[in-house]
Amino acid sequence: MSENQYDPASEDAVQPLVSHLVELRDRILRSLLVVLVIFLPLFYFANDLYAYLSAPLTELLPEGTSMIATDVTSPFFAPFKLTLVLAIFGAIPFILHQAWSFISPGLYQHEKKVAIPLLVSSIALFYSGVAFAYFVVFPLIFGFFTSTGPENVAVMTDISSYLNFVLKLFFAFGIVFEIPIATLLLLWSGVTTVESLREKRAYVIVGCFVIGMLLTPPDVISQTLLALPMWLLFEAGIIMGQIFSPKGADEESA
Repeated sequence: MSENQYDPASEDAVQPLVSHLVELRDRILRSLLVVLVIFLPLFYFANDLYAYLSAPLTELLPEGTSMIATDVTSPFFAPFKLTLVLAIFGAIPFILHQAWSFISPGLYQHEKKVAIPLLVSSIALFYSGVAFAYFVVFPLIFGFFTSTGPENVAVMTDISSYLNFVLKLFFAFGIVFEIPIATLLLLWSGVTTVESLREKRAYVIVGCFVIGMLLTPPDVISQTLLALPMWLLFEAGIIMGQIFSPKGADEESA
């Protein structure tokens, strides 16, 4: 075939790729639009949202002290950043729905049946991790830090530093609470087995306490409060892997 000869097969291969890229662009734009729609009304309450977020710390501050802003732009950008993150958090179900709609045409039927419950469960677990961090971990951490400082040092945390700290913990605990989903995926993909995970249970428990030590203050109570849920989530993933093993998937794909 000469170099200048038209190749219809090549043209047919390019068209689906272009259509997929256009679809991906449209779904990304829709997701950004939803984030913007959620962000705009929330921004009106940005200062109230920040006050609610900082409550676990401000309620424990000594009398006569408060949070401070060391940067000129912090009073505006800290609530702005918080509102934007909350808008993204709120749009996660829609964003995942768009991602699912994009990839679902290429999945087998048994994969679709499994993926939808996994998506719903992963969203619920992520939100549960964030709630656990706010209502359980934050009071312990800030109660420890505000009570161990020298008597002649006033605890006056910068609002931007506080926001960065709690957002890191939100993401950390949200990801940690995805342990059951990660365990299921490892089992279903054949990377490991239930028997192998059970044999490594002792190492997993030690790892949970190590992570708890890194993410919480150096006291046994708070480390245990984080390590125990992580271990229980790991055990839940093993149990779910036994119960919901995708039987017959090989036959269907064959």
